[in-house]
Formats: sequence, C-alpha cells, structure tokens
Amino acid sequence: MTHLPLLSLAIWTPVLFGVLVLAVGRDNRPALTRWLSLLGSLAGLAVALPLIARFDRLAHGMQFVEQFDWIERFNVAYALGIDGISLWLVVLTALITVIAIIAGWENVERRVAQYMGAFLILSGLMIGVFCATDGLLFYLFFEATLIPMFLIIGVWGGENRIYAAFKFFLYTFFGSLLMLVAVIWLYFQTDSFDIAVWHALPLPLSAQILLFLAFLLAFAVKVPMWPVHTWLPDAHVEAPTGGSVVLAAVMLKLGAYGFLRFSLPIAPDASRHLAWLMITLSLIAVIYVGLVALVQKDMKKLVAYSSIAHMGFVTLGFFLFDTLAVQGGIVQMVSHGFVSAAMFLCIGVLYDRMHTRQIADYGGVAHTMPRFAALFVLFSLANCGLPATSGFVGEFMVILASVKANFWIGLGAATALILGAAYSLWLVKRVVFGPVANDGVAALADAGKREFFLLGLLAVIVLAVGLYPAVLTDSMQTSVADLLQHVAKSKVE
Repeated sequence: MTHLPLLSLAIWTPVLFGVLVLAVGRDNRPALTRWLSLLGSLAGLAVALPLIARFDRLAHGMQFVEQFDWIERFNVAYALGIDGISLWLVVLTALITVIAIIAGWENVERRVAQYMGAFLILSGLMIGVFCATDGLLFYLFFEATLIPMFLIIGVWGGENRIYAAFKFFLYTFFGSLLMLVAVIWLYFQTDSFDIAVWHALPLPLSAQILLFLAFLLAFAVKVPMWPVHTWLPDAHVEAPTGGSVVLAAVMLKLGAYGFLRFSLPIAPDASRHLAWLMITLSLIAVIYVGLVALVQKDMKKLVAYSSIAHMGFVTLGFFLFDTLAVQGGIVQMVSHGFVSAAMFLCIGVLYDRMHTRQIADYGGVAHTMPRFAALFVLFSLANCGLPATSGFVGEFMVILASVKANFWIGLGAATALILGAAYSLWLVKRVVFGPVANDGVAALADAGKREFFLLGLLAVIVLAVGLYPAVLTDSMQTSVADLLQHVAKSKVE
C-alpha cells in the first residue's frame, strides 16, 4: 500500500520553511518573518502528528519506511524509519520547535529571519537523527545539528556567547570524530551503511569494546554524562531562551537515542561487559551533579545541572537491561523534554522583565505574578518528580528496576528524588515566596497571553503524561522488548 512519505515531510518541511524565511525575511519586515516561521513550525507539527495515529504499536521493526539509493558506489541510502523508541521523540521535536518560535516572538529584534530560520532548519535535522536508518545519513544529521545551535548561541547569546558556543561545538564535534571512525570500520566489515545489518554483525568482544568506547564518547558528550558535561551549563547560561528550550528538550536526547540505536544493539556483549561503568557514571551524574545544582546562584545554571542529573536516570535505565528500566528511561527523555522546556521558559519570562538570572535578585514573585507563580511551582515540582506529573513516571520506573537489579543501585538512584526536591524547592522558596524583595519585583507584570499559552500548554502535557503514562509506554513496548531480546543474545563466536 502506498502512503505519504511522512518522515521525509517531517524532516524537510521545517528545513524548507527555514530556507524560505532566510530568503524572504528582512529586519524591516519582522512581522512577515515571524508569521512565516510560525507557519513553518506548525506545518512541521502537522505532518508529524499523523505518525501517532498511524503507528502500529504491536508491529515489529521499523514503520513508515522510506529507502532510496543515494550514493550507490558506497551503498549509501536515503533510508528512514521509526519504531516505538523514536516515535515520540519525533513528535516532541516538532512540538518544541513551535514553542521555541513563539517564545522568541517579541524578544528577538535583531536578525529575526536568521534566528527563526536557524530553529526551523535545526528542527528538521534533529528529526532526521531520530528517523535515519542508514549509518552515514545518521552521522550527517547528527553532526549538522551543531551548526544551527552554534549560531543560535554565538549570535543571540549573552556576554560570553562566543566562549560558550565554541566550547559546545568543540566538545561535541571532537566526541563525534571517534563515532565516524567506528561507522567507517563497520562499513568495511559489512560493505553496507544499513544500521540493521550492523546489528546482525557477529563481532568478538575486543572489537565490540572498542566500538562501544568510540560510540560512548560521542553520545556521552551529547547527553551529557559526567565528566564531559561542563559545556552544558555554559551553553545554557549564554543561549537565548529559545536556544535553551531546544537544547534541553531535544538536543540532549540525541546522545541518549544513540545508545539505543548503536551502542546496545551493535555491541551487546560489550554493553553488558561495561554496564558497571555506565551505571557508575550515571549514579555520579544523579548524585554529584544534583549536589552541584544545590549551590548554584544562577537560575539557568541550576536547571542546567538538574538536566544533567535527570539524563543520568536515562542512561542508568538503559544499562540495567530491563524492560521497565529502558521504558522508564525513554519516558524520562520525553518528560524531561517538556519539563525542562517549561523551566527555561519560566526563567525567560523573569529575565525579560528583570534582566537578571541571579536567584538573590528575586523573592515574592507570587505577590505580583500569581498566575505565573502557580505554573512555575507546578513545573518545579514536576522537575523534582512529584507524583501525577510526567517527571515522576520515568524516574519511578527506573528506580523500581534499579532496586530489582541491586538494592544499592536503587538507593543511589532514589537519592535523586531527595536532591531534586531540595534544589527545586530551594529555587521556588527564594524566587516565588517570601516578601517582595525589591522595587523591581514589585513592578513585575504577570504573564501575558503568549507566555501563559505556552506555559499552560506545557502544564497540560506534563499533567496528562503524569496521569496517563500508557500513552507513551504502550507504543514503545514492542520495540523495547525486541531491543532487549537482541541485546541478550551473545555475538561472540
């Protein structure tokens, strides 16, 4: 049965609109640029949403498959497909792009066309990462995402934007070079760039370990895992609000997704052999980085460090090799996308009014911005894993699986809930509650219609996923079971 190339449409619709915005947008016509950008992001979401309705949650393997020969001499194909693991990441990316475009609606006054165009092109490239089933195509999309984000931080960022942009670029690019070596090596072993062929390749443990370490550096930097996480707080602090939203909500997920698509299925024996290392690094991220978040004075840095701690849950879940844990890790990826986006939007709302991110400059915001304060408290509680919010579901699933695997691992993971509550509630106490701190806070206006719409939309999603997580878990169950069944088989000959 013929069907629309939905994945190609999801990738290239925002990219084409981004190019169109760059071509026709002018600073003397900002309204046209903004509306055209919004139309492009909505069109991208419109072609991504049918994927949910048409997805067969009981089917094995890839769905919505598209495959065309691209570079025949080297067996490179334009090959796309998604399964239950990537479905919600595609939809998350499309939705977050709409939110990022609206978030920069009034705040960006300089080079509006380039700003909006960069987000639209970035959206298509990130969706390409989640859809690519050809190794070289994956690598090209994976690397190409660096360019728009580098420009977003470097052009529209804060005072130290150049330093932060170069640090972000060099960290992530250097890590990816070893992945390129691994991709080329796999090509010479199989004469194919088809990722499914690589999954079936029998390899000795020594080769698997080398491949695993090559992929680890690329994906660990992107997640980011401790100790290669230091670029993220700098990038978040300097990035504009929309940049922080996309960086936290989607870009960090590219690395975690890489573990599921490359590390575990291509090197399953090495994954099990080095699981202790991954669990240790994940627990350090959960506990140590959570403690670091407690002492931050800048709101963006606090949320950036909390992102690293939350992504530690994701990698912990993946390397427990348990259905509940892996599903919990994926749910945590999607949930963190919504919650972290909301947190950075809240900080952006305050920064637009006060032009400071220092926690000490605030206090008593609830007195002057009651609607905003209610939403900020909700998202802060979701950030620390309050039951009935999406932030609770993934963490709880991973903790359950951790206790089942090893009590001490479960205990270490559970401390994240305590630390998360500590830094989230400390932030809320200092910023939202108490007496009005100064004249600046006393003069604050509550969230406007645009801001309230964005935060309200995210609040509905966070509560909906928290109350009915089956909407996510049902669609990924078959794909996760297939992955773990594959990982359980030894490739060592």
